[in-house]
Amino acid sequence: MVCSAKACRQEALWALLWNNPKLHTQDRRKVWLACEDHRVSLGDFLSLRGFLCDTVSVDAIPPDAG
Repeated sequence: MVCSAKACRQEALWALLWNNPKLHTQDRRKVWLACEDHRVSLGDFLSLRGFLCDTVSVDAIPPDAG
């Protein structure tokens, strides 16, 4: 798994679970993957928009997320 940050090719260690309430149902979770270097910046981007729901390790990604 590779980090979702633009031009980053590092291994993803984190999964940022999010949804856009204007587009997705309340229980829907989309996933962005993040390396250690981009976990905070990607999380801040989603948080500023009110989209971030949770941050978990890639080993804990819920099976219904995606």
